[in-house]
Amino acid sequence: MHFEDATTVAPTPNSLVRTAILPLVLIVSLFFLWGMANNLNDILIKQFKKAFELSDFQAGLVQSAFYLGYFVFAIPAGMFMRRYSYKAAIILGLLLYATGAFLFYPAAQAHTYNLFLLALFVIASGLAFLETTANPLVTVLGPAEGAARRLNLAQAFNPLGSITGILIGQHFIFSGVEHTATDLAAMSPAARQAFYAAESSAVQTPYLVIGGIVVLWALLIALTRFPATSSAAEPAGQGHGIFGRLLRKRRFVLAIVAQFFYVGAQVGIWSFLIRYIQDGLPGTPEKSAAVYLTVSLVLFMVGRFVGTALLRYLPPARLLGIFALINLALCSIAVATPHSIGVYALVASSLFMSVMFPTIFALGLEGLGDDERKLGSSLIVMSIIGGAILTALMGAVSDQAGIHWAMAVPALCFAVILWFAFTASATQAAPVAGRA
Repeated sequence: MHFEDATTVAPTPNSLVRTAILPLVLIVSLFFLWGMANNLNDILIKQFKKAFELSDFQAGLVQSAFYLGYFVFAIPAGMFMRRYSYKAAIILGLLLYATGAFLFYPAAQAHTYNLFLLALFVIASGLAFLETTANPLVTVLGPAEGAARRLNLAQAFNPLGSITGILIGQHFIFSGVEHTATDLAAMSPAARQAFYAAESSAVQTPYLVIGGIVVLWALLIALTRFPATSSAAEPAGQGHGIFGRLLRKRRFVLAIVAQFFYVGAQVGIWSFLIRYIQDGLPGTPEKSAAVYLTVSLVLFMVGRFVGTALLRYLPPARLLGIFALINLALCSIAVATPHSIGVYALVASSLFMSVMFPTIFALGLEGLGDDERKLGSSLIVMSIIGGAILTALMGAVSDQAGIHWAMAVPALCFAVILWFAFTASATQAAPVAGRA
């Protein structure tokens, strides 16, 4: 069963833009919703470290559980989308997202860290459906040569969700109560457990509200007519052949590698920014440190709009390479100067991370057919597992050598992205100013 409107001939890209205003708005809203979920994790790492007395490595498992959900469900999402429709995949993704959010309530009641990790895994499984669906859909809503610009523009709304997530955490999850190890040791066992339980339960109401909003959004999308975006899909049995063709395309494979390292860098920097600030600027309260993270996300959003404008004049691969080189330098500064200069360098890196995900995504999908694009999208989304692996690696490095040395991991990531940009630029022509 297809959820899109049945048509015998797929509409042209221009007619899609003209006749699908409401679906386009709803699609863009998805970028907001998963941005909020992703960056609430940055708050949860600090919150759970406090509520469960975790090491940096253990706290980093928040991202590991989350991005494992992306990895496991990305290919099933692509196959589901190909078998049914973009719309069906979006609805299923939203329902999984809401289910995971609702699981935060029993996890907090039980005060069990593993249950929180399970809830995050379920949320991420839903986001895998949303990202696998929305990213390729945006690339086909217009001329192929403008795919990178359109995706950057749509992704510009993602940081709005990210900022919202941080503000929710800053004002509705963080209590502002931060006991030292000495304070905790001086408490009675009952008082200490009451403190842990209170910090754990702080996440309940925000996630219940988020779950309710996501369910309502799923209903709204279910009631909205979506136009067909292509002719009927190929039989499902041909999927293995499509995967084989994709894995023989060099740029596509390199895009998967680059996306793995990009997501690892982005998630790692944001996950440990509060930790880095409190280590480099001793005495900074958690709520004040969260302001730096909010500023980072504002810069990230500004960078999306600036990057979209620059793509009128620079080839996507060249812009990607310039921004990767700048971030390689900024992360190196954060390693070498773990004080205020390092903090400012890490905050500034968000401005230049802004175009990386959508540009790598668009470069990887460039020149692919409709079915290749759908399944290729799932493989690129699988590379988001970099957020799980590399964030845990940063936590391990931090535990052994200090949080500033952990920033060497994203520095290496940006070196890989620079290499990808160099190889991709060899086959990409300069854009024509004014083209969409």
